Amino acid sequence: MGFNTDRQTMDELNLLGKYRQGSVYHLFNHVKTRGGEQLLDDMFRHPLEEAGAINDRSSVFRSFQRAKLNFPFDISQLNLMREYLDAGMLANGLLTLADTLLKKWLSGLTRDERYKKKVQGLQATIVTLKRCYSFLEMVPPDMGAYAARLKAVKTILSDKLLERLLNMDIYQALPVKTLAFYDHLLKSRFRKEMEEVLSFIYELDVNIAVSDVARARGFTYADALPPTENMLSAEELAHPCIDGAVGNIVQMHEHSNVLFLTGANMAGKSTLMKSVGIGMYLAHMGFPVAAAHMQFSVREGIYSSINVADNISLGYSHFYAEVVRVKHAAEAAASGQRLLLMFDELFKGTNVKDAYDGTLAVTAAFAEYHDCLFIVSTHIIEVGEALRGSSNVQFVYLPTIMDGNRPRYTYRLQEGITEDRQGMMIIRNEGILELIGS
Repeated sequence: MGFNTDRQTMDELNLLGKYRQGSVYHLFNHVKTRGGEQLLDDMFRHPLEEAGAINDRSSVFRSFQRAKLNFPFDISQLNLMREYLDAGMLANGLLTLADTLLKKWLSGLTRDERYKKKVQGLQATIVTLKRCYSFLEMVPPDMGAYAARLKAVKTILSDKLLERLLNMDIYQALPVKTLAFYDHLLKSRFRKEMEEVLSFIYELDVNIAVSDVARARGFTYADALPPTENMLSAEELAHPCIDGAVGNIVQMHEHSNVLFLTGANMAGKSTLMKSVGIGMYLAHMGFPVAAAHMQFSVREGIYSSINVADNISLGYSHFYAEVVRVKHAAEAAASGQRLLLMFDELFKGTNVKDAYDGTLAVTAAFAEYHDCLFIVSTHIIEVGEALRGSSNVQFVYLPTIMDGNRPRYTYRLQEGITEDRQGMMIIRNEGILELIGS
């Protein structure tokens, strides 16, 4: 079925966006090759769905992080090799020889560049394969789950015919017969193997880039558990794209699967929810997370409602857009999927009485679904008191500390329900009443 995450959730968590500053993709996009970028993009768009596959990928990144490897390939040579292999292949060796002779003859008569490109392509392939073999020779033996992959590529490069190719001097003029022989050999008999080598190089690009980010930022790797565990345990979980972000302990499990979050405006509720959502998404990719430690049970998707906007084209008001969003979440939960669902300031597009009633009713209803994990935030603290009878609702808040008449935010979770009400004080501090009255 695939990991279910819709466009709104992806946008709210700012997961994608190659050129978007502050996106999670931008944080990890330090790859050097086009193939590496395509692989990274595919990983972001298709999180893994099984605990074993997630833990295997994480172990690969861990191995690369320990090894501190550098990407050894020349990008221009890789591009020439790619173009060379993508060029047309003839049916047999004799036709390839005839075609090569013709191209060389034409290159002497006209400005035909095809023979030169063929020579450059073979030279680039030799250089790339040599560097690949040298890289495999110096990789440490303790590469865990990736050891089999390394061995498979080394086996390819150890073939006798390819060994002869690797020993060729690319700075000497290549005889036409030799050029034609290897041209046909690489594009026919070894075509699959050459694609395998290029795929391996793109994997190296991603593995090195991602592990470098983890090392530089002090990220760790989450341990994936089966979906039936229905839990999330994280220590010092923070937003990965915010420098100096404050980390928090987040604990959820089957008998405490609803996190009811209160706090004043600007206390950090939205950022905390985004931190959890991004952490869970990266964890399902097997990527490093901004946490000191993290364990989670595999979800079938993530669904958020943090920055719901009105929809003019459909005639939706802000409030109705919120209602539709909650309806879709309810349908997903009722379908039996194991999800992470997050709702920030439910029904803020309507009056306080309706927002109170709606938040209470929806949160109480969601609490009946023990196979999902929920985070619901609100600044209507009276809802929390009404939910005290729900055994699986966990109450946490982000406090506000007053320095005189100025609020200061710790961004550190505490147990309970906040009593902070500083909205009117902030209005006075900004001098709005004086401006209106002047």
